[in-house]
Amino acid sequence: MLNISDNSIATRLNIKDFDAYKVLQKSHVRNLHIWLLGGLGIVFLVVLFLPWTQNINAKGYVTTRSPEQRPQAIQSVIAGRVEKWYVQEGDLVDKGDTIVFISEMKSEYFDPNLLARTSEQISAKSQSIDVYGQKVKALENQYAALQQSLRLKQEQLRNKMLQTQNKIVMDSMDLVAFKTNYKIAINQHQRTRELWQKGLKTLTQVQEKENKMQAAQAKVSVQENKLLNQKNVFTNLKIELMNVENIYTDKLAKSKSERQSALSSKLESVAATSKLKNQYSNYNERQKFYHIIAPQSGQITKTIKKGIGETVKEGADIATIMPAKYDLAIEIYVKPQDVPLLSVSNQVQLRFDGWPAIVISGWPESSTGVFSGKIVAIDKFISENGFYRILISPDKDKKQWPQALRIGTGTQAFILLKEVPIWYELWRQLNGFPPDYYQNEKQKKPEVKLKAPLKSVK
Repeated sequence: MLNISDNSIATRLNIKDFDAYKVLQKSHVRNLHIWLLGGLGIVFLVVLFLPWTQNINAKGYVTTRSPEQRPQAIQSVIAGRVEKWYVQEGDLVDKGDTIVFISEMKSEYFDPNLLARTSEQISAKSQSIDVYGQKVKALENQYAALQQSLRLKQEQLRNKMLQTQNKIVMDSMDLVAFKTNYKIAINQHQRTRELWQKGLKTLTQVQEKENKMQAAQAKVSVQENKLLNQKNVFTNLKIELMNVENIYTDKLAKSKSERQSALSSKLESVAATSKLKNQYSNYNERQKFYHIIAPQSGQITKTIKKGIGETVKEGADIATIMPAKYDLAIEIYVKPQDVPLLSVSNQVQLRFDGWPAIVISGWPESSTGVFSGKIVAIDKFISENGFYRILISPDKDKKQWPQALRIGTGTQAFILLKEVPIWYELWRQLNGFPPDYYQNEKQKKPEVKLKAPLKSVK
């Protein structure tokens, strides 16, 4: 009854007189909820003590561990203009197949006979090297001839100086002899004059002695002049020897300078030739880059440059290729607080986008549609997103990953840790503790060995 009227009939009717009320009084419907709550409580207590596998949830995507197995861009090493495409998007290519042909767009490479003309320059420079080499050799011969001529001149002048020294010695000896004769003539003249004064010698005899004395004096004077001339000749020879040495020193220095200049020119030609050869190799290698080839076997997934006649810059992406062979791996990111709990070879359960699965993370044996993996690498530095990157590879001992799995597919990962009761896991989750908050084994205190007491020496 709604009891919307002010006139109540509760005082006029006795509800216990009705049969329906009596039937309800006899039933135990009132106690049903008590039994139901009690049963649920017992089930809940039993569930609390069931084993639960602790795990760390993380999201990631499919990738590869090897860099060369990841999708990569095909780039142009040189700038050019697209002339012809040899592939379409989705085509399978082998390593070395031509993707596109480009033509030259820089004016310094327009000459169709560029290699031939560069080769001619190399040949001309090589000939100039030979010419300079011959010139260096000729100047070396000239330098050797000048040295030989200098030695001959020096030897000739030294011989003349030796001869002049010998003549000076001989003239000195003759001068001594003439001086002795002059003294004797003076003595004879004086004695003869004394005897003439005493009347013992005639005047004619005196005059004869006087003539002899004057003749001896003249010979002394002549010999002195001769000796002086020889000494002057010797001095002139010394001066001439010094002059010859100076002249040839100048000639040798000039010849050596010319040789060094020729050698320098030769080395410049060698450097220019090497530069031209390097330039020739660069031109030759550059022509190989006109045909852009596939770096490895795979599938052309996208062509970035379009049409014919479009220009490309150095290092610009032209197309992307997905390698034909690749080993899959999973890349996930975990919180910094979970990293100390992880180690290489930890078991991981994986759920891939597009593959239906029922995942019970704490009871992995009850999950279905999931795949297994192992941790193979843990980064030592934090990523830009504030998490640590983990790499997971397939577990070869368990179910193989799907063949249709592709790189970039989203993944949900459950990294399995140790087994604990459910009540412990609930308590840990409510308190926000990490999975291994408490260690299973107590750390033993290090034993301290006490030294034996020293015995007193009496």
